Amino acid sequence: MQNLPYTLATNARLDRWVRIHDDGTVSVLTGRVEIGQGIVTAMAQMAADELDVALERVRMPAVDTTLSPDEGTTSGSRSVEEGGTALRHACAEVRDLLLQTAARKFGTTLESLTVEDGTIHVRGRDDTITYWQLAPEVDLAQDARGDVQPKAAGALKIVGREIPRTDIPGKLFGAAFVHDLDLPGMLHARVVRPPSYRARLQAADIEAVRALPGVTAVVREGSFLAVAAAREEQAIKAARALAGSARWSEHADLPDVDALPAFLTSQPTDDEVLSESSAKTAPPVHELASDYSRPYLAHASTGPSCALARWNADGTIEVWSHCQGPYPLRDEIGRILGIERSTIVVRHMQGAGCYGHNGADDAAFDAVIIARAVPGTPVRLQWMREDEFGWEPFGPTAFVRMRGGVDACGRIVDWQQDHYTNRHLCRPGRHPNPGLLAAWHFDQGHEPPPTIDPPLASGGGSQRNAIPGYVLANHRVVNHALRTMPVRISTLRALGAHINVFAIESFMDELAAAAGVDALEFRLRHLEDKRARAVVEAVAERAGWRKRSHADRDNATGLGIGYARYKGNGNYVACIAEVVVEQRVRVPRMWTALDCGRIVNPDGMRNQAEGGIVQAASWTLKEQVRFDRTRITSRNWDEYPILTFAEAPQVECVLIDRPEETSLGAGEGMAGPTAAAIGNGLANALGVRVRDLPFTPERIVAAIENRR
Repeated sequence: MQNLPYTLATNARLDRWVRIHDDGTVSVLTGRVEIGQGIVTAMAQMAADELDVALERVRMPAVDTTLSPDEGTTSGSRSVEEGGTALRHACAEVRDLLLQTAARKFGTTLESLTVEDGTIHVRGRDDTITYWQLAPEVDLAQDARGDVQPKAAGALKIVGREIPRTDIPGKLFGAAFVHDLDLPGMLHARVVRPPSYRARLQAADIEAVRALPGVTAVVREGSFLAVAAAREEQAIKAARALAGSARWSEHADLPDVDALPAFLTSQPTDDEVLSESSAKTAPPVHELASDYSRPYLAHASTGPSCALARWNADGTIEVWSHCQGPYPLRDEIGRILGIERSTIVVRHMQGAGCYGHNGADDAAFDAVIIARAVPGTPVRLQWMREDEFGWEPFGPTAFVRMRGGVDACGRIVDWQQDHYTNRHLCRPGRHPNPGLLAAWHFDQGHEPPPTIDPPLASGGGSQRNAIPGYVLANHRVVNHALRTMPVRISTLRALGAHINVFAIESFMDELAAAAGVDALEFRLRHLEDKRARAVVEAVAERAGWRKRSHADRDNATGLGIGYARYKGNGNYVACIAEVVVEQRVRVPRMWTALDCGRIVNPDGMRNQAEGGIVQAASWTLKEQVRFDRTRITSRNWDEYPILTFAEAPQVECVLIDRPEETSLGAGEGMAGPTAAAIGNGLANALGVRVRDLPFTPERIVAAIENRR
């Protein structure tokens, strides 16, 4: 077992991964959930290759805590890298067991057997047998051994091909999403949230709401209020009536949203030196100091969080959720309610994508609490748009202070970097305090858990990509993690990599300009990693960087570049953005080069690259959570605009396939390089630099007026 991938070692029974059916199909189970990243298709390709069956035979059931391996949370662009590796090893062992059984049956050796689409042939003989015929004789209820290796790259036939996404048809025809699930006798529910984070309920006219048409239940648990009704419009009407009658105590304790950098640098912090080095170098001839920031960001999922729950007469609980961690959600529900987790079943269903810790887990717990009031009846709980923007965990605000210098030869001889932000992780089950929203409003007075960061070696959180990937003789990188948390925060796609790469790559451009060196050449002279250099060179070639002017000030148009290796150990990404400044900043085109090791599905990888760029462009150009001293005020799309279809850039991708390398995740790695490329393109277009995200017209005007 010591040679097994981690998630296979912790879920060693092979029938938790593969089940062979007598109808000629194979169920392949994984603990990773589909949230729009295309992993169900990629996993099916990997499994089909290892098992030697046609892709059409492979079935990929959604994660179910009674069936699937427990692989924790689907996050960090780790599904194909970690979950896919575990799946390949499990499938390789299943194939080996089938072949060993066939060899014994035919009295021959393993080497004499070949497999084609699940049919085993004996070389030089007419003997054949199928997996489906052998399955009753092969016991998969045994642990993986770790002595069978997956196939070499040259033996793969399905991995590397462009296969249509298997999850798309259901989404087109309305059968994929948890929002569409309709169980017999189902009730509809809504929650009435407090108007602000630390508000407490003083009174509400529950009896009047209970008498409204269709209302089946009104639930109050401390400051938690909810209604259930026969029809959805009845639930909405009842929730509005309940909200209108509720009286709350509130506190004006939020910081000034327009002065977040000052807030971040004034709070108590836990400080950690992430990296430092010291060497004797030539003195700097140019020294610079620049500060960068980003606001709080919402997940801004186009579909509000939704879940279904049923509290059965025998005490078991069934939950349908679009969470990213069915097992952690199951365990957290059991812990809060004080019930055995084996009595809870969580089944994953897809929802509108968001990438990160949004309100999905909270909605699931809401549904469970309401279902407890109507035993035996399924309850569908959906958040309203105001709930989603007001109560989902946000991506943390951050401030990065950069100081540095270059010598007369145009090399960096000093680099000082300080980060001020909260830690990022507050998913359920990571702390003794409950991580589900409703629990904080109960009479027991549960306190929200503090945020934490994963270890830097596994990617980190606030410090993700804080250590530059360049050769720096003298440098010091310090993370200042805030202890205070005025608004609810948790993981948003890419975590700290978005702001950290934006700051590092923007400062690289500023130092290059001070040294009088082309931004591309400046990066290459500080990069030693051959794969890093390859993506930078590839994107420059595709965009024609060396053949065109990077700035057309007369037409307010510029080109900008950004590079990073995600988490320092993930994919390699380089981006170039064409930026045009009109009434607003516009990004008509972007180019990217992407090295994710072995490519499983080129079309899927392009999808992720394009989607990651569009999402990061939206953060960079438009998105910011607004609040006053008491309440979140950006509660709808007018107050929290995102990039529209018409504003999305045209993206050209260069995919660098490395079949002999480990497959790496794709989408999250785009965030930082995209923001940096747009920021650097904006600086080239205008001749002034905007260092605070997003790049709103007001900030651009202020930068021009404060030109330095």
